[in-house]
Amino acid sequence: MTDDAGDALAVDEFVEYCRTQAGLLSGRVETMGEEADELLDEIDREMAEIRSRLEALPDEVPATETPSTADVPATSEVDVAAIEELQEELEEKQLLVEAKQARMQAFQELAAGYTELAEALPSEAADGQDALTRIVEFEADADAPAYFDERETMVEAAASSADSETE
Repeated sequence: MTDDAGDALAVDEFVEYCRTQAGLLSGRVETMGEEADELLDEIDREMAEIRSRLEALPDEVPATETPSTADVPATSEVDVAAIEELQEELEEKQLLVEAKQARMQAFQELAAGYTELAEALPSEAADGQDALTRIVEFEADADAPAYFDERETMVEAAASSADSETE
């Protein structure tokens, strides 16, 4: 794309923009997938540790009505508390994994939307201006700026351009 207002905007340049956006989103999904895999590995290790600790506990854990003078080692109470703490941490990590998976799904859907738009633009956009309009509308509808922390989207550029013109 050129900055000269006199130069015609080419549909092909907007197609390339859509493909680039889809590629960036796909790369982010891959990174999130690796992060989720690491969390799942941690969950597996912690589950194994919990199982190991449970197996190490005495067969009979004292019930609430057991007198405090029972001949049960005090370490079993500590082990149970530690196991419960590990279980809480594990549940938090599982929630993080679920949140990452939901986020990954959203990124994949937006990437698919950009890909579909890139495929449709050459045959459906009358000219570069029409392609730009379709991209801006797509990004606004999909809330695309929320997915790109380090890159300005077309809808953001259009909004900032409109803002600077009204000042």
